[in-house]
Amino acid sequence: MKQLSLSKIAINFSFMVYSAICIIPLLLVLSVSLTDEQSIFQNGYHLIPQKFSFDAYTYILSGNSPILTAYGVTIIVTIAGTLLHLVISSMFAYSLSRNEVKYRNVVSFLVVFCLLFSGGLVPWYILLSKYLHLKDTIFVLILPYLVSSVNVLIMRNFFRTIPESIIESARIDGSGEFNTFLKLVVPLSTPVLATIGLFVAVFYWNDWFTAALFIENSKLYTLQFLLQSIMNNIAFLQGNALTARAAAMQPDETARMATCVLAVGPIVITYPFLQKYFVKGLTLGAVKS
Repeated sequence: MKQLSLSKIAINFSFMVYSAICIIPLLLVLSVSLTDEQSIFQNGYHLIPQKFSFDAYTYILSGNSPILTAYGVTIIVTIAGTLLHLVISSMFAYSLSRNEVKYRNVVSFLVVFCLLFSGGLVPWYILLSKYLHLKDTIFVLILPYLVSSVNVLIMRNFFRTIPESIIESARIDGSGEFNTFLKLVVPLSTPVLATIGLFVAVFYWNDWFTAALFIENSKLYTLQFLLQSIMNNIAFLQGNALTARAAAMQPDETARMATCVLAVGPIVITYPFLQKYFVKGLTLGAVKS
């Protein structure tokens, strides 16, 4: 018993250290974003701000900064992309899970094939820009990721765990296929839909590569792409300054950290509400005894 208690103490202490390693950098970023710019240059970084200031957030959320526009674009893309992805992928996966659907094995093979092999970056770029004419539109940030082979397979396996008797009873009561899926299967599939939705939302929120390839209009920049531009060039934030003196007065380091806080904030706030479904989703496909 003594050895067991010591092992528990060691495990708990290890988790506490690991949690501190993960949390301290986030606290440092938050602290810097709330610190006066001059205090950063004079005293350096501190976990507790030496001099509180909201100038960075005021500047970022003002009309003089493109970050607010990028924030709006990212929110629209994330919400629309996640909802459409769940609708299309779930309907596709449900059809593959039904035994009465013809050629479902062939289509499943094609899904797995697409999971293992792809056309490559260059054909993908040519298809979206030259043939589909999606370049420099907001649709290019949403449409290419509406279906994922991995997510379709996960959903298909989950739909197969739903008892056949439930679906058959709905059919006997006169329910159509779409009505059965919408009112019976979807409510029973909340764990997998919430888990996949969280993964997809995080992907859309963090996606900067697509904007780097296809977006040239600054009004369509996503938050992550704009953040990358800020990291590479501090002067990007000061592009709207009228004079060199005004540019020198704008927050630089604190604004970058404030942008990081704003970029991470929505995901951190959303996760606790989906945590219980996320834990259930992690056990999808696990072997149960």
